[in-house]
Amino acid sequence: MLTIKQLTQTVGGDISPRMVRHYHQLGLLPQPERSPGNYRLYTEKDVQRLQRIVTLKQQGFQLSHIHKLLEAEPEAEQTALLGQLQQQYRSVIQQMTHLRQTASALEGLLGRDRQCQIIQAEALAQLKHLEAKTQTELETLWRGLDIAVDRHPESFEESLQRLLPDLSDRSEIEVDLLSKLVLACGDVSLVPFVKVSRGAIAAARDAMKNGCTIVTDILTVTAALDQTRLAHLNCPTKTLIDDLHISDVTQAEQAFRHQANWQQRLEQIPNGCILVIGYAPSVLLAVCEAIRNQTIAPALIIGMPIGFSHAPAAKRRLMQLDRPYVTIEGTIGGGLLAAAALNSLVESLIEKPDCHCYLSH
Repeated sequence: MLTIKQLTQTVGGDISPRMVRHYHQLGLLPQPERSPGNYRLYTEKDVQRLQRIVTLKQQGFQLSHIHKLLEAEPEAEQTALLGQLQQQYRSVIQQMTHLRQTASALEGLLGRDRQCQIIQAEALAQLKHLEAKTQTELETLWRGLDIAVDRHPESFEESLQRLLPDLSDRSEIEVDLLSKLVLACGDVSLVPFVKVSRGAIAAARDAMKNGCTIVTDILTVTAALDQTRLAHLNCPTKTLIDDLHISDVTQAEQAFRHQANWQQRLEQIPNGCILVIGYAPSVLLAVCEAIRNQTIAPALIIGMPIGFSHAPAAKRRLMQLDRPYVTIEGTIGGGLLAAAALNSLVESLIEKPDCHCYLSH
């Protein structure tokens, strides 16, 4: 039997006796037995229940939802949990959508170049003085801001300087890589999720100087590569799944999973090549396994497959390997982003062949 202080110490997670008493009042925790001195006494069952409350709360569940989950019958518990997870997911997505819309509006202001600043300043002044705006007023405001965009081409470099986070600790070549990825998808929030391993840029430049082969997962990625610059570097391209009928992630995933010839072709890629994977998570998983088994030895892996469970797992495996990589954590990815990453490295090598800024970062 544990006292309330011993209970909170056992559970941890910044739980306090005051919170335990609050959970008693809400019915989340049953009233415990009392000692002869009227102290609350708790059992192992109480520890487990409180640990579950803390875990669910940390996952973002409201206390009312937690109460329903705890009261569910064992056989209905899984169904109830899935329902609550779906409800919580919808709530999170709504919050993300709202934040993305807010960020997009701020980007629309901050990303405007000097020629738009006079109109922007007037708009900001209006925003300051108008506390409450209807949708019509907001649309009028944006129309005023948007007038300037017809007068000149957009200055992407100037916009990026305002929008990108502090990248002073990154090399000039890596900053260019990150900028190209942002421009490829139009999402500045992508930057923290882009992971470039130590030595990745050096490995890419050395490999391309030696005319390495660029191996992609499907033809859609190959088509997005800068073939002119690659030809200048004498870097041939090769497609792993070179079926003209396969053009999206679903088709690529199914083909690689169920056709052994594509898997056998992976084991035959040349050592020192650069792998550019933009669609199928299974390809990246197979690459990681082949590297562990020392079947293949690419110089660099650009691993940016799309997917909601396999892709994040494949990227985590990639980052655990002792092999240079460029990837994007989570579900975000795609052939355009993967190709943009390689194209940026190709362009920087041709335009700045003697640059060594990346060696000091």
